[in-house]
Parts: sequence; structure tokens; C-alpha cells
Amino acid sequence: MLYIKFFLGLIAIINPVGLLPVFVGLTSHQTEIERAHTNKVANFAVVVILLVTIIAGQHILNMFSISLSAFRIAGGSLICIIAMSMLQGKISEVKRNQEEDRESSAMESVAVVPLALPLMAGPGAISSVIVFAAEHNTLIDFVSMFATVIIFGLLSWALFNMAPVIFKLLGKTGINVITRLMGLLMLSLGIEIIAAGIKGLFPNLLG
Repeated sequence: MLYIKFFLGLIAIINPVGLLPVFVGLTSHQTEIERAHTNKVANFAVVVILLVTIIAGQHILNMFSISLSAFRIAGGSLICIIAMSMLQGKISEVKRNQEEDRESSAMESVAVVPLALPLMAGPGAISSVIVFAAEHNTLIDFVSMFATVIIFGLLSWALFNMAPVIFKLLGKTGINVITRLMGLLMLSLGIEIIAAGIKGLFPNLLG
């Protein structure tokens, strides 16, 4: 159940369905073979980024002497900001800004930047993974999280592989509805993380 929650959290935060129109737009100039290659590289990069985050997350917090509770509040706030944007059917400016849009349109390959980073493995996803990995840090937890991230990468790859068909079936309205639903789930997740952080920083606050 714990890792199902982690998996669903990744789906809500990264929202691969909501990114389908972006993927189609970024790869519109590519052939079918090039689009398939972009899809494969992007999702491989996301998996690698998240796996490195699982291993290095706690060490990064220790390096800067940041408590897990403080990071929970910061990461939860960031997740809430992105979620509020998703509730309006938009990709948050935290994930992507106008300068990155201009750069991506001029790039030959869009697989790693901006698709994998920051659109998919953005600040929200990285924050969420660091918090989860810091809370569950046994060898079995790490192996299970590794497996969950790889399964997510395969699911995302399959969705992007069918991107043109799914985009046509759902249309802009359907994808916006899914994005808003994911935004609501993500907002709830962000509030939960913030509440846990406040409870950790101020243990006597709630009695």
C-alpha cells in the first residue's frame, strides 16, 4: 500500500497525461523514429534522475544541515504551488518558463531538456522523492522505490508512445480535466507533507 501511494504520487506530480500535448508539440518536427527515440531518452533520463535523488536526497539535506521537517514544508509548499497551476489546467511556471520555451523551440533534441528536466522530473517530483526516501530508508524500501520508479518510467514511455492517438481521443478538454484532477490530488499531497513538516518542527503544537 505504501509503494502504491508513492507510485500514485509520482503520477499526480509528474502528470504524464497532462504533458502529452507538450510532448506532441515539442516533437512535431520529428519523424516517427526520432519521436520514439526522444520518448525513450526522456523517460530513461527521468528514471535516472529520480533514482539518483532517492540515493543522494538525504545526503544533500545533511550537507546543508536541512532538517527533514523543514524540507517537508518547503517541498510541500512547492507541490501546492504547482498543483494550484494544474487546477487551472496549466503547466506551472515553476516547471517551465518563457525563456525555456524559446530555447526548446530552437533545440535539435528536446528529450533531456526541457522534457525530462524540468517538465517531468521537476522540483515538485524531486522534492516528493527526497521526502519519501528520507522517511523510508531501509534497503528493502530503496529496492521497492527503485522498482516503483522503473515501473513509472515504463508506464510514462507507453503513454508517450501512444501520444498522438491519446491526444486525439481525449482532446484538449479531456486532458485539461485529467490535469485538474491530478492537481487536486497533488494539492492534497502537498498539504499532507506540509502538515507533517509543521508537526515535526513543532511537536507540542498539536498537543
